Amino acid sequence: MDSSARATGRGQTRRAATKAVVLALLGAAFWLGYLARGSLLGPRAASDAGPASGQTAPVAEAQAWTCSMHPQIYKPQPGSCPICGMDLIPVSAGGEGGAPGPRAFATSEAAKELMRIETAVVERRFVTAEIRMVGKVDYDETRLGHITAWVPGRIERMFVDYTGISVRNGDHMVELYSPDLLNAQQELRRAAQALAKLSATSPGVLQDSAEATLEAVRSKLRRWGLTDRQVQQAEQQGALSDRITIYAPMGGTVIERSGKEGMYVSMGERLYSIADLSVVWVMLEAYESDLSWIHYGQPIEFTTQALPGEVFEGKIAFVDPILDARTRTVKVRVNVPNQEGKLKPGMFVRGAVRSQVATGGRVMDSGLAGKWISPMHPEVVKDGPGACDVCGMPLVRAEEMGYVAATISEDDKPLVIPVSAPLMTGKRAVVYVEVPEAERPTYEGREVVLGPRAGDFYLVESGLEEGERVVTHGNFKIDSALQILAKPSMMSPDAGGHMHGEAATKMPASRPLAAPKAFQAQLRSLYEAYLGISAALAGDRFEPASQAVTATREALGAVDMKLLEGEAHMGWMSRLSGINQALDQMHTAKDIHVMRAGLEPLSIELLQAIKTFGVAPGDPVYQLHCPMAFQGRGAEWLQANKQVRNPYHGAAMLKCGSVVGRIDVQE
Repeated sequence: MDSSARATGRGQTRRAATKAVVLALLGAAFWLGYLARGSLLGPRAASDAGPASGQTAPVAEAQAWTCSMHPQIYKPQPGSCPICGMDLIPVSAGGEGGAPGPRAFATSEAAKELMRIETAVVERRFVTAEIRMVGKVDYDETRLGHITAWVPGRIERMFVDYTGISVRNGDHMVELYSPDLLNAQQELRRAAQALAKLSATSPGVLQDSAEATLEAVRSKLRRWGLTDRQVQQAEQQGALSDRITIYAPMGGTVIERSGKEGMYVSMGERLYSIADLSVVWVMLEAYESDLSWIHYGQPIEFTTQALPGEVFEGKIAFVDPILDARTRTVKVRVNVPNQEGKLKPGMFVRGAVRSQVATGGRVMDSGLAGKWISPMHPEVVKDGPGACDVCGMPLVRAEEMGYVAATISEDDKPLVIPVSAPLMTGKRAVVYVEVPEAERPTYEGREVVLGPRAGDFYLVESGLEEGERVVTHGNFKIDSALQILAKPSMMSPDAGGHMHGEAATKMPASRPLAAPKAFQAQLRSLYEAYLGISAALAGDRFEPASQAVTATREALGAVDMKLLEGEAHMGWMSRLSGINQALDQMHTAKDIHVMRAGLEPLSIELLQAIKTFGVAPGDPVYQLHCPMAFQGRGAEWLQANKQVRNPYHGAAMLKCGSVVGRIDVQE
């Protein structure tokens, strides 16, 4: 390209830039005039300042400045928006007349729209919790049999010489040579001959003794595996044999072969193991935080990678009373019919239980309400009391197993709020409640006690009343505004004055839990693996993102929860479930959009973990926010630097977003 062309290009670039600046200034002037006159001064000031007065209503003293296009930006003094360059506009501390309370935030209708604040009603309703578990197929222990040597001897022949073969009840399995067997048959002949020699006039005592001796030898031979016919032949015809054939006591699949031909075995030594696979067990692992949703007799669906698209069903037959201290999980057993033999022991499965929840964590199941159920066999359900058809145990009421009674009242409906409403750190949960009948949009922070999560809702134990409205979108922006105004917030429960500059966006660790350096180092490795996911998504690269998800799962598996004790251990478990669910979603994603949807909950859970436990020394952890992600709902992510690289939009809006928090890591 020659010099004249380059000069022409530079001239066009300068003219375009000048035009953009002029348009931005015009837009800023328009928004500044509109907001300052119509909203930020309050409704009363706007109505008092009319054309006839010839005066302008005085502007309330500004304690913070924000951007009309990016309301998440707050500065303690005038200036330009770091995102779009527009002039900042003033925001009063609490609106006209002040906010009603130290934890309240008031704004204008226009600013509310810009901040995209949305609310939802606190209501009583039945909600459904979906609990996902993983596990594997196993043998039904009640349908497992063993073939042992009934008499000491040498294995002459094994008719079934490899595992995996199916056998039927009565099939011959092994032939044993046993001198003891020959001696016992000779003993039988002598006892039979002795009884036959006694005459009818012999004393009764001798008769009884001879018959008892003969019956004792017969019983011994039967215990050693001889049939009644073989015993009769040995007794009457003298057909003695030093070999015995052992038959299968049940039908099934041979899963173990212990003996070999020519091998000497003692009485009771195992030769084969047989499993009846017409019914199998599915052994799942449930996290202790999910146990409130899991009950005996619940239906469950599960899938296996070997049969994609096929869904199997079963009922929970046993919940282990012992918690595994290493994994913090409990074994859940499901009995599953397997007549077609599709499920094979050792298969990996993923299961899901869907529980409709009532107050107190009780489970609703229309099929069990008011019924009687067997405590050993959940498939046995009756309308009234009685005995189990399988084991004979007395049936019990379904209510005793944690189910709701047949008659349901309004009190059975739990009080719930959407999962996006509370801001949580450690043990604290804060919601922002809309103040009714306020002159302008006003929201008050309130600490609440939450019950377990059920799908897209949290159960509320205390702190809220039915009919109140809570903020479900924009609550983080409200919390940030309260921090700027030096008011109590979720991130700063003990407000301590104004923050300036970049310090206004630093995120102090709230109520941290003690964690050893080894655990913090493992958490740093998990965070660095996460950065690979974020970077790949920002570059619109699906395959590298999938590989980074695998690496992150491996890093999560390397986090040793045994390093934590007490409250810290429980705190990590509350984070671990969410991290696992997000990674599972991303691991099974078939396109980049689904993977990006999983990044948001992963980022939130990982951020909370880092704030709670800290990480090993290294670069600061930056929290970034994109107000345009997910059709304007907004989303957070983490980076190791302040250069915005948006993983939710990639190249389409790579620079969209801003730093809203920072965690400094020190030695």
